[in-house]
Amino acid sequence: MLLSFGLPIAYVDIRVFAHATEEVEKVLIAVRNTLPTEAVDVVAFSKTALTGHHGNPIALLETRIKNRKVAQAFLEKLASGLSLVDKEALGREIAQHLENGNLYIRLDKQSAYTGELKLASTDPIHLRIHFRKPDAEEVIDLCRKFGLLP
Repeated sequence: MLLSFGLPIAYVDIRVFAHATEEVEKVLIAVRNTLPTEAVDVVAFSKTALTGHHGNPIALLETRIKNRKVAQAFLEKLASGLSLVDKEALGREIAQHLENGNLYIRLDKQSAYTGELKLASTDPIHLRIHFRKPDAEEVIDLCRKFGLLP
């Protein structure tokens, strides 16, 4: 669904932590399951080695999707994959998810691994969708047009 007024998304940032108890490749599978089909093979993740509070190894995996068509396809997949319950919850809390043209969303990593898109707050996949227009009302309107909000 290409919107007629141009591509409103500038980029999408994706960040996720792979903890010592997780296999990095399985975490990457979970994240790739959130991507549109055309992006799975072209989106590359950087990996940063971190150390947790108790000295445990943690890998930070992150990427930025700069191609606006792929970014828009990502938003469309997100909108079609989230349940109505999640969309309603996001709609109720939208002010807490918006800042300076950025929409922040957290997805459940375990559900993503099985191909299901669900909102979560514990150990999530972090998304930042940056819209070209910073006005919150315009971003909310765009989210409704994409079907991300009811």
